[in-house]
Amino acid sequence: MGIKKNPKGAAKKLLLGLLAGLIGASVSIIFFLPGWLDVWEAKTWDWRVNIMAKPAPTTDKIRLILLDQNSLDWAKEENGLGWPWPREVYSAIIQFCKRSGAKVLAFDVIFTEPSKYGVADDHAFAAAIRDFKYFVGTVSLSQTAGSERRWPAFVPEPTLNVLGLDQWMAATKTGAYPRAAFPIPEISAVAGTLGNVHLNPDRDNIYRRAALFHVFDGRTLPSLALGCYLAAKPGIPSKISMGRFSIDNRDIPIDQQGNAILNFRGPPGTHKTYSAASVIQSELRIANGEMPTITEPDPFKDAYVFFGFSAPGLFDLRPTPLSGVYPGVEINATMLDNLLANDFMRPVPMAFVIGLTLLIALLAGLATSSVSGITKSVMVYVFFILAPVVLCLIAYHEGFWLPLVVQETGVAVTLFSAGLIYYTTEGRQKMFIKNAFKQYLSPAVIEELIQNPERLKLGGERRMLSVFFSDLEGFTSISEGLDPEALTALLNDYLSAMTDIIHEEGGTVDKYEGDAIIAFWNAPLEQPDHARRCVRAALRCQARLAGMRPSFRERLGRDLNMRIGVNSGLAVVGNMGSHTRFDYTMI
Repeated sequence: MGIKKNPKGAAKKLLLGLLAGLIGASVSIIFFLPGWLDVWEAKTWDWRVNIMAKPAPTTDKIRLILLDQNSLDWAKEENGLGWPWPREVYSAIIQFCKRSGAKVLAFDVIFTEPSKYGVADDHAFAAAIRDFKYFVGTVSLSQTAGSERRWPAFVPEPTLNVLGLDQWMAATKTGAYPRAAFPIPEISAVAGTLGNVHLNPDRDNIYRRAALFHVFDGRTLPSLALGCYLAAKPGIPSKISMGRFSIDNRDIPIDQQGNAILNFRGPPGTHKTYSAASVIQSELRIANGEMPTITEPDPFKDAYVFFGFSAPGLFDLRPTPLSGVYPGVEINATMLDNLLANDFMRPVPMAFVIGLTLLIALLAGLATSSVSGITKSVMVYVFFILAPVVLCLIAYHEGFWLPLVVQETGVAVTLFSAGLIYYTTEGRQKMFIKNAFKQYLSPAVIEELIQNPERLKLGGERRMLSVFFSDLEGFTSISEGLDPEALTALLNDYLSAMTDIIHEEGGTVDKYEGDAIIAFWNAPLEQPDHARRCVRAALRCQARLAGMRPSFRERLGRDLNMRIGVNSGLAVVGNMGSHTRFDYTMI
C-alpha cells in the first residue's frame, strides 16, 4: 500500500528490546555471581556429561581390577573365605600384574589394621609389594577421621614438592588436613609411593571434581592418581599459582580448593575392567602350570592398574554425573586418565560468561522486538532458548565448562520482560487500533496500521479522499415485499460481497445506510493511487453483482441493480462523535 516504515518507531522498538535484554542479563548475573544458580547448573552439567562423555586415547592405558560381588561369592563358595580376605590373596593380584607387565599398580585400599590372619600374612603381602617396582599405596586424609595427627616416623617422606604452594595456600586460605589414616608399618615401609584417596563431593554430594594433592603436617601428599603418575615419572617438578597447577608441561585448571573438573570418559566400566576373582584364579592356575582364566596375552602390558572395590557391601560406590553407583577407584582412574591426556575440563573465565550472557540477552531482546506474528515470535523464542544449549555442548566438546543456567535465565527473563514491555506499550496500542478499525478496514490494512501506528492520526484532518457511494435501485419497494428474515439475509449476502471487494482494494468502509454503502480511500493510511483503487472497486462491485444476479432473481423474482457514484476531493476525516461513542468517518 506504499507505506514506509517509520524510523522513529523502529528505533523505539529496538530500544525497548535492548531494555528487556539489559533487564534479563542483570537479573541472571545477579543470581549467578553469589552461586544461587549452582545447584541447577550442576544438574545441567551432569546432563552434558551423560550425552558427551567419551573415551580418550589414554583410556586404554588404564586397567581396573575390581573386587566385585562375584569375587566375594567365589572366595566364599570355592575357598571358604569370608570377609576380610587374607592379605596373601592380594599377593596373587600383585604377582599377576607383574607377570603381565603392568607399569604401575595402585591399591585403593587402606590396610590400617594388622591382618587378623597373623603377622605372617602381613609379611607375605609386604614382600609381594616390595617385589613390584612401582606400587602405590593408600592414605586417607580427613577433617575428622583418622588416628594420626602427625606424619608417622615409619612412613617414608613424600617426594612431591610443589613450588609456590605456601603462597597459594595463603592466598586461597586453603588449610592442611588435620587427620590421616596410614597403612600399617609393614606396608607403608615398602610402598614406593603413597597417594591420598580422600575425595570431596560437590554440595549436592555428587563427585564431579577432585584434587591432585593435599597437605598434611607440612607434607604434600599426591592423590592416588597423581601418585601413579609420579611413580612412573619420579622427581618431576611441579608448581602452583592462582587457578593453575603445572606438572610435566601440563597446565591443569584448578579452583581455590585445588580441585580440577574431571573429564569423565563414560559409565562405570569404560576403563577396561577385570574381576578380582579372574585375576587371582589366573595367577593360581599359571603357578600350577594350567591355562589362566584370563586368556589374552599380557592384559596389563605397560598399563596403569588400579585395584579397588565395587561390591555394594564394601561401601566404595560413589554418585557421579554418570551413575549413582560409580566405583570410587574409577574416579581416581578417571583423574589419571585426564592427567595423561592433559584434558581436565577448563572452566570458562567469569568475565567471558558475563559478557556472553549480556550479549545473548541483548540479542534476544532485539530479535523479539524486531518480529511480529505468533509464528516468527515462537521461532525467535525457540532459537534463543536453544542457542545457549548448543553453545554449551560445543564448549564441552572443546573441553570447557560453560555455565548454561545463567544464560537460560538471562534469555527467559529477557523474553518475559519483552512481553511485559510489549503489553504495557505497543500491545495496548495495537489492541486499540484493532478494536477501533476492525469494522472499517480489512485485516491487511489493520496489520499495516499496527506495524506503523505513527502513521495514524486519530484527530480530524483535511485530506484528499476518493469516495465511493452505492445503493440498490428500487430497494424501498423490494424491502416492502420481503419479510424481515428474508430482507436481512438478502442484505447480508449483498453487503458482504461488496465489502470484501472494498477491503481487497484497501478501502475504508464508512457506514452502511440500509442498502447504501459509503467508503473512502487514502485514510487512515496514505494511498497515492486512491482514485484508481476507488474506481477499480466500483467496477469489481458491478461485476460481482452481475454474477450474483441470477441467484437474487430466484429469490426476488426480479433483477437487482446497483448504482455507484465516485468522487475525489478534499474532506475532513477522523474520529467523530461524543466522548463516549465515536466513529472513524469523513465529512
